Amino acid sequence: MPKDTSIRSVLIIGSGPIVIGQACEFDYSGTQASRSLREEGIEVILINSNPATIMTDPLMADKVYLLPLTVESIEQILKENNIDAVLPTMGGQTALNLAKEAEELGIWEQYNVRLIGVDIKAIDKAEDREKFRQWMIELGVPVAPAKTANSFLEGKEFAQEIGFPLVIRPSFTLGGTGGGFVHDKDDLDEALNRGLTASPIHEVLVEKAMLGWKEFELELLRDAADNVVIICTVENFDPMGVHTGDSITVAPAMTLSDTAFQLMRNSAIRMMRDLGNFAGGCNVQFALNPETEEIIAIEINPRVSRSSALASKATGYPIAKIAAKLAIGYNLDELKNQITQTTSAYFEPALDYVIVKVPRWNFDKFKGANDTLGLQMKSVGEVMAIGRSFNEAIQKACQSLENEAVGLGYYGKSLMKNEELVEYIKTPKWDRIFRIKDALMQGTTVKTISKATGIDRWFIFQIQEICNIEKELANYNIDSLPIDLLKKAKKNGFGDEQIARILNGECTDEQVYEKRKAAGIARVYKMVDTCAAEFEAKTPYFYSTFE
Repeated sequence: MPKDTSIRSVLIIGSGPIVIGQACEFDYSGTQASRSLREEGIEVILINSNPATIMTDPLMADKVYLLPLTVESIEQILKENNIDAVLPTMGGQTALNLAKEAEELGIWEQYNVRLIGVDIKAIDKAEDREKFRQWMIELGVPVAPAKTANSFLEGKEFAQEIGFPLVIRPSFTLGGTGGGFVHDKDDLDEALNRGLTASPIHEVLVEKAMLGWKEFELELLRDAADNVVIICTVENFDPMGVHTGDSITVAPAMTLSDTAFQLMRNSAIRMMRDLGNFAGGCNVQFALNPETEEIIAIEINPRVSRSSALASKATGYPIAKIAAKLAIGYNLDELKNQITQTTSAYFEPALDYVIVKVPRWNFDKFKGANDTLGLQMKSVGEVMAIGRSFNEAIQKACQSLENEAVGLGYYGKSLMKNEELVEYIKTPKWDRIFRIKDALMQGTTVKTISKATGIDRWFIFQIQEICNIEKELANYNIDSLPIDLLKKAKKNGFGDEQIARILNGECTDEQVYEKRKAAGIARVYKMVDTCAAEFEAKTPYFYSTFE
């Protein structure tokens, strides 16, 4: 279906202030959507209460309103402008909640404005925990045993029915706010009260905790003709129990068998197609039992999300830009792939590299804050690295954290002994990956670490490989360092400064650089082009690596 010509002006709802749990990914999606709609000759009006964003730049939209994100502000804008449609899927949970509130008060109907990209029924279905559960059961997609509670006593009763450990998930909250694990009945009262208070509708889901299961995310796009594409599959390094925004994530999925992937893919497509009136980007999360490969659906977000910005950068596929065009009536096969300019947007990107995202925390600025990671997001930002392998990408990401880390393992050496380290890494904390590396350096086995953390052995083996190279490097000084070993270290993401610190004797990163330059070990640049060089790329971008 071509563009809906009745839409001449669109109101985009922004995400408001950048807070922990909602970072600048929505600034990206709002900016992209605004550009995308203006390309089509549509007037774009934007509301966002945060002036410190690119989205609110006067050049981005035709009109920008720096007003509080309330129904009163929306009404003011509708009175002043002749608006045909509103796009609420670019401003995260904040925008969806506001669109829902305006709908309940009859604002959209009063001003003859329609929602595009998503309808209220689809938002309700996805965000209301009980409706989501019932919907999954109807679809035949497995979910964790759970019940919703609207009061303290109800929650307590359900908790005893389901048994511990369990999860408290409030409805309609952002970044897992108010959620948490309950391991025994002593913690239950506090967790229930916190969850009920955090939910705007005073509702929580009391759910059986799938601790130790692996977590995966699928980033999808759907158009009005029911075409669905999977843009990216993201695997969480940490098992269930850590919020996705606080977990190290890897794309493409590294430890997923083809049968499990196909099952996830089919379930996600079934969920998307049954969601209702929805056209745009969507994020679906699954948990997978590592023993049996059984899968359960965790949640579906009918909007572009934190992961959409990551998936766009990781694949080169402009999700928010395409999602905005789908919202105004286009189908996927009618749109061009922005990078090849010859193929349609109705395709699934292929990756011939590895993406790693590592969150950044600022616990040192919040003295006394609880640094244990759980269902509520605590990171203040994240870095993304691209490499030819997981080893290279994880090292690059650690080098970019802007803390004391110089690659993996250089966030200060731990003084803890083997047994203490194994005990320490059982609890998810911000520095767990560095302490895993410390434990491996001290001779702890991959099996022991995997058992203590629930992290897939494959990832631990990769970190073990980094440790082996480090131990080998420590046997040499700059003059005796074999060229083959230097080349191997560079391929595995070791920076020049990192190598200089590991080598015996006084050595600087400049000396390492001069040595590898003389040996002809230089950076090469590879392309991120959405289709693994199958088609010629017109607007690719590049990452550096060694080969």
